[in-house]
Amino acid sequence: MSRSNWKTPFIDKSLLKKLESNSNKKETWSRRSTIYPAAVGLKLQIYDGKNMVPRKIRPEMVGHKIGEFVRTRKTFIPKQKKNTIKKK
Repeated sequence: MSRSNWKTPFIDKSLLKKLESNSNKKETWSRRSTIYPAAVGLKLQIYDGKNMVPRKIRPEMVGHKIGEFVRTRKTFIPKQKKNTIKKK
């Protein structure tokens, strides 16, 4: 379910301060914040639960949540058994 139309899109206050500042290191743990048009072109370090993943904000991302663009789970690739033939 989406947020009501009469409410403004949510953005965390700490993230908003970082976007307005001129610091080079813009790390965020707020995956629930909405991407604003003012953030287009910025490079953010987004937390995925273990690491900070760098992402550049593009115009197509506006209106989506930050967490949608960083995966929190790795794909599982099962190990394959080696076919070894024992010689006697």
